[in-house]
Amino acid sequence: MGWLAQKIVGPVTIGRDPFFNDPRMFYDVILRRRNWANAAFCCGAASVHRREAVMQAALRSYVWSVDAEIDRHTRDIRDPVTREALQDAMRPHVAFDTELTPYKFHVSEDIYTSILLHGDAARRWRSVMHPRIESKMLSPQDMLTWMIQRFKYAAGSLDILFHDNIFSRRRFKLSLPQTLMYATTFWSYLACVWNTVFLISPVIYLFTGIPPVSAWSTPFYLHFLPFFIVSELAFMFGTWGISAWDGRASYLSFFSMNLRALDTVLRGEQIKFHVTPKERQTGRFLYLVKPQIAIVLLTLTGLIWGGIQVARGEVDDPSGYVINIFWGAVNIAAMLPLIFAAMWTPPEEQEASR
Repeated sequence: MGWLAQKIVGPVTIGRDPFFNDPRMFYDVILRRRNWANAAFCCGAASVHRREAVMQAALRSYVWSVDAEIDRHTRDIRDPVTREALQDAMRPHVAFDTELTPYKFHVSEDIYTSILLHGDAARRWRSVMHPRIESKMLSPQDMLTWMIQRFKYAAGSLDILFHDNIFSRRRFKLSLPQTLMYATTFWSYLACVWNTVFLISPVIYLFTGIPPVSAWSTPFYLHFLPFFIVSELAFMFGTWGISAWDGRASYLSFFSMNLRALDTVLRGEQIKFHVTPKERQTGRFLYLVKPQIAIVLLTLTGLIWGGIQVARGEVDDPSGYVINIFWGAVNIAAMLPLIFAAMWTPPEEQEASR
């Protein structure tokens, strides 16, 4: 039975890493399958770039930055002769003041460099994600370090999305498949908005009776079940041999951190590059998962309250309550790994061996 279960849902490991550091879902399933679209992007130190590609892209970016700065000051001049003369006069000064660097000073410089290379229409540089291990790196070993790393991922990606116009084709000439692949990457960080609605909907229904959908009857199941079954089958075959639950749980439980990243970017705050600590930070970090704890407590309280209402006969149709039992259970199950990770401490023998 255990063998059969693992064949369907992927390996089940006891005593595993509590911080979702298993990279196979991202690298083997998501990133590697973008090779056909030439959209596999750099993710930090585990990559190799051609120096020629980086320098040529840097030169093109430098020229574009100079032209964009000149255009910003001259675009309102209507007389073409005057505008051109002013542009020619400004060009050497702007070129001198603009720094030429083979990279961008950005918290997400890795994916930004990939966008720069993929968007180079003159050379069309290719990227390949291959499965062979070239290097091994240290993953976060405590909740604080993990949060710092994940916040940089989210805030940096959202900053690129909102401030660099990467889909306008004015600067980055991405192909349609590349545009779709990068769009899905940035879109995933916006999921915190509707995931928050998904997480609080059962709570609202259980306490107020206001349903998140207009019907729990046959029309609901006719719309929901086909989508759910097809989605589950697609996930099962698409991630065969890799546990998909960790990815789903983290997708839901990261809502508070991604909301904070989204708020930081929308308010125009600078995304500071805090170096991810390489040594394990000691202590318990429950204060970092207060929103997740709140979701668990509110959902449990709502389920108890709803059960009392059903037992008293004050609910005309209990089917909504039954569905929200499963809905709330999924939400709680998604929050718990992050809460447990905040309380996790390594075994004494592991700590002593460091």
